[in-house]
Amino acid sequence: QVQLVESGGGLVQAGGSLRLSCVASGGSFSNYAMGWFRQAPGKEREFVAAIRTNGDSTYYAHSVKGRCTISRDNAKNTVDLQIGSLKTEDTAVYYCAASTRMIQLLPPSSVVDFWGKGTQVTVSS
Repeated sequence: QVQLVESGGGLVQAGGSLRLSCVASGGSFSNYAMGWFRQAPGKEREFVAAIRTNGDSTYYAHSVKGRCTISRDNAKNTVDLQIGSLKTEDTAVYYCAASTRMIQLLPPSSVVDFWGKGTQVTVSS
């Protein structure tokens, strides 16, 4: 029932920054914890970051901790992912995800109720 649409992906040079955005519709956005996942070619999808329903708590994968900020605006039904100091290893399709509780989004279980279609991020050296 919930639809998620990502935007903001593109080509960026290593060392730069990028802001991804996800807008939700078709459900009560404030009732869902939100997260970001990514999948590089030939690799499994991996968890990146998550944020609680009210935005008072966040959790990051070790690979992006210190370079990444997840935020949400419940009035706009959006969740953003700011990534800095981009590396070529960050190249992937980034997916927005929703779940009832933030703990469900965390690895290793990563139980997701709704997925976005993804947005491509390509980091060049």
